[in-house]
Amino acid sequence: MAKRQFIQRDISWLSFNARVLQEANDPTVPLGARIRFLGIFSNNSDEFFRVRVATLKRMIEFSEARKKLNMHLEEAPQTILDDIQTIVLKQQSEFNRIWEGILKELKKEKISLVDEKHLNKEQQNFVLKYFDEEVRSNIIPLMIESLPQLPYLRDKSIYLGIVMSKQSSAYRQKYALIEIPAKANGRFVILPSKAGETQIILIEDIIRFNLPYIFSYFGFDHFESHIFKVTKDAEIDLDSDVSTSFVEKIEKGLKNRRKGKPVRFVYDKEMDAGLLEYLIRRLSLNRKSNIIPGGRIHNFRHFMDFPDVIKEKNSRRSSFTHPDLKSTMRVTDVILKKDVLLNFPYHSFNALIDLLREAAMDPDVNSIKITAYRLASNSKIINALINAARNGKEVVVMLELKARFDEEANLEWKKILEEEGIKVLLGVPKIKIHAKLCIIKKRKGNTTVQYGFVSTGNLNESTSRVYSDHCLLTSNRNVMADINRIFRYLENWKSGTMPLQACKTLMVCPNNMRKEIIALINCEIKIAKSGKPAKIILKVNSLSDDLLITKLYEAAIAGVEIKMVVRGIFCAKLENKKFKKQPTAISIVDEYLEHARVMIFHNGGKEKVYISSADWMVRNLDHRVEAAIPITDPVLQQELKEIIHIQLRDNVKARTLNNELNNNYVPSDGKKRIRSQIETYNYLFKKNLANSEDRRH
Repeated sequence: MAKRQFIQRDISWLSFNARVLQEANDPTVPLGARIRFLGIFSNNSDEFFRVRVATLKRMIEFSEARKKLNMHLEEAPQTILDDIQTIVLKQQSEFNRIWEGILKELKKEKISLVDEKHLNKEQQNFVLKYFDEEVRSNIIPLMIESLPQLPYLRDKSIYLGIVMSKQSSAYRQKYALIEIPAKANGRFVILPSKAGETQIILIEDIIRFNLPYIFSYFGFDHFESHIFKVTKDAEIDLDSDVSTSFVEKIEKGLKNRRKGKPVRFVYDKEMDAGLLEYLIRRLSLNRKSNIIPGGRIHNFRHFMDFPDVIKEKNSRRSSFTHPDLKSTMRVTDVILKKDVLLNFPYHSFNALIDLLREAAMDPDVNSIKITAYRLASNSKIINALINAARNGKEVVVMLELKARFDEEANLEWKKILEEEGIKVLLGVPKIKIHAKLCIIKKRKGNTTVQYGFVSTGNLNESTSRVYSDHCLLTSNRNVMADINRIFRYLENWKSGTMPLQACKTLMVCPNNMRKEIIALINCEIKIAKSGKPAKIILKVNSLSDDLLITKLYEAAIAGVEIKMVVRGIFCAKLENKKFKKQPTAISIVDEYLEHARVMIFHNGGKEKVYISSADWMVRNLDHRVEAAIPITDPVLQQELKEIIHIQLRDNVKARTLNNELNNNYVPSDGKKRIRSQIETYNYLFKKNLANSEDRRH
C-alpha cells in the first residue's frame, strides 16, 4: 500500500481540539479561563459532529458524493469514523479528568457545584421557590412510553431522562423526559451560601430536586434521572427548485435541519440500563452511531458563561486606539492620506465603526458597499449603515445567508436592513461570500474619491475582542477598483465572473487566488534551484488543500525554507527525507483565537506580503468569494513581519505540528520565554507610546 501523503483532515481537526483541551489542563491559565476552554472544547466537538461526522455518514450512504468532494479520503469513511470514535472516547476521558481537577481547585477557592442531594434546609426552600416561580412554566414533562414515537429532540438541548418507580413494586416503572430550559433560565443558579463561600446549582439539578412535585399525581416515590443529548446532522440541503426563492430555501433548510439524523448520542454513564436501551432503540441508533458515555454534566458549552465568581486578577489587556487614529483628525481623513493596518484585538475595533459613522454623516458621501458574514447580535456596524441610509446614502450590504449556524440571524438582519431601504445582496448559488470588504464613495470637489478596507476577520465587534485579525484601511485606487469589480459581480453574478477575472491587485477566489499562490511558490522554487535564498512564511487557520500542500512539498524538496503558523486543521506531513530543507509548523492556542491569514514570499529579497480572508482549503479557494490584499507600504510590511516573527518564536503557547499529532509544546531550550500574544501586545503598545511621544515633541 502506498504511503499516505496527507494527514486525514478530520483526525487533524481532533488534534486541534486536543490543543484546546491542553489549555483547560494548563495550571498557569487562570481558573475561569480553564473552565471556558472546557466550554469551547465542548462547543467545538458539537459542531464537529454536526458537520464533519454527519458528512462522513452521508458519504457512506451516497458513495458517489465522494468523487465530487476533496476530503483526503485515502481511507474509507467508515474507517475514519471508527478512528474518530476511538479518539473522541479518549478525549472525553481526559475531559472528565480535567473537570474533576478543576472542581477540586474551585473548592480551594470556596466555590462549589452543589447537586440536589446536598442542599441544606435554606437551600431546599430556595430551590422549591425558584422552581415554582422561574422554571415550572418553561418545562413540559413527557411520559414517553405512552407516545407512539419519541418526540422531536432539539440538537442543542440537553434532556433529563427519568425512571420513576414505587419502592413497594420494583417492576412498575415509567419513563419520562424533560427538556432542560437552559436558554430560558440559564444554566447556573447561585444558592444562598455561608459568608465567604459560593455555592452554585445547575438548572437540571433544581428540576431533579422537584421531580416528586412535578410527578406527584402518579404516586411514584422513587426517581432516577440522568442527562443525555443528541447531536444531529446540521447540513442544509438547498434543492434545485428554481421556482423557490433563495430565502425560502434557507428557511426550509433551517426547518429540515431540526429534523436532521442523529450523529452522536452522549449520556451519563450511570444511566439506568433499561432507559438507555429504550432511548437507543427509539432513536434508531446502533453501535456505529457514536454512542459516547460521559459524566453527570453535559452541554459544557454553557460553561463558557460560567458565573463570574472566581476571585482572580483579570489578565486581559485593553484594546487601544491605533496611534495613527489618535489625533483629532477623522478616520476618513487619515485613510485618504495613508494606509493604516489595524491588528485586532490589540487595536480597538471602534476605528471601523467610526469610519462608517463618519460616512453616514458626511454630506459628500454618496454610497457605502460592504460584505457581512457573521455580525454581532447588537451590531454597531448595522446601526451605522442604517443611519447612512436614513441620511440618503446608497447602502449595499452583501449578507451571506449561508454562513453556517448564522443563517437564522442573517435572515433577521435582512428584514431589518430592507425595512430601512438598504439594498441587500444574498450571495451566489453554491458559492459563499467570505471576503471582508468595504468601499465608500464621496464627492471631493469635482472628483469622486474612494476608500474602505480589506480584512481577514468578520465585521463583528464582539468577536473582534477575542479573535486575532488584521484589517487594512486604504484609499489605494487599484484596490478600490478591484473592490468595485467584486461588487459588480455580486450585484450581477448571472452575467458571469468577468469582473473577478479583471481584478489586478487583489487575489480573488474562486478565480485567480489559487493560480497566483502557485505562481508565487513556483517563483521561490526557481530561486532555490538557482542556489539563492528562498523562503515562504504562511499563517492560516487551516491547511488542507491537496494541490497547495503538494506544491509546498515540491518547494521543500527544492530547498525553499518554509515556516508555518496553523491554528487548526493541518494535513501536511512534514517528515520526509526528500526535503532539502525541513519545513516547520506550529499551532498557537492561547487567550485569543488566532484567526488572521498572512502570506510572505521572499521573492529574491523584494518580499511580497499579503493578508487574506481565505484559508488554504478547497472550500475557500474553489467555492467561495475571498480576497487577499498586498501590503505594499514598507512600514506596514515591517510591522506585519515583526508580528509573524514574534509568533514563530513563541515557546509558551506554541505546539509543534508533526506527523504524529502529539501536540508537544515548543521547547524553550533555556531561551527567554516568549508568549506571542503578550509580546505582540507589548510590541504594538510600545509603537503606540513612541508615536504619542513624537507628537508631543
